[in-house]
Amino acid sequence: MNLEEFQKRARLYVLGTLETSEMEEFQEARKEFGQKAEDFVRECYALHEALALSLRPVQSSALLKERLMSMVREREQR
Repeated sequence: MNLEEFQKRARLYVLGTLETSEMEEFQEARKEFGQKAEDFVRECYALHEALALSLRPVQSSALLKERLMSMVREREQR
């Protein structure tokens, strides 16, 4: 695996979307690229956290809440 491929997979790794079969190869490349790899993974985590903190919660609409409550009431009646 070259450094560019490692960086692509590092982004997936941080998101938790690497396949099991890809994980072993990724971890081997992480060791191979050493500090460069660790710095890049750390940067990916920082970006991931910054994105998560920048998102504002969405307020649920009254219609959505009513539909959900209707489904709950329907289940309780069964």
